[in-house]
Amino acid sequence: MSDESAYAPTKIDQRGPRQLAIAWADGAESLFDVRALRIACGCAECVDEWSGKPRLDPATVPDDVRPVQIHSVGRYAIQIDWSDGHSAGIYPFKRLRNLALQT
Repeated sequence: MSDESAYAPTKIDQRGPRQLAIAWADGAESLFDVRALRIACGCAECVDEWSGKPRLDPATVPDDVRPVQIHSVGRYAIQIDWSDGHSAGIYPFKRLRNLALQT
């Protein structure tokens, strides 16, 4: 299996109100705290495009934030509509894999 194909998810599943699980093509599974994933958004609204510094104040993200809908972006990423109204971020699979807490 090539390195890139290892970043392909085979299943994305909401596990209760606080966790998102991704099963990867290489058999690994990653669990994400959904609030931490929202805070990790890399869009221009959340991260300064020039400096890379965070623009999002984590204190402004509700404790109970959750994905409302998850969309596929080509064959390389997902885009999440969040319960706090944010939906600009794209989460490339490679970045998700690097953010993951492996189980």
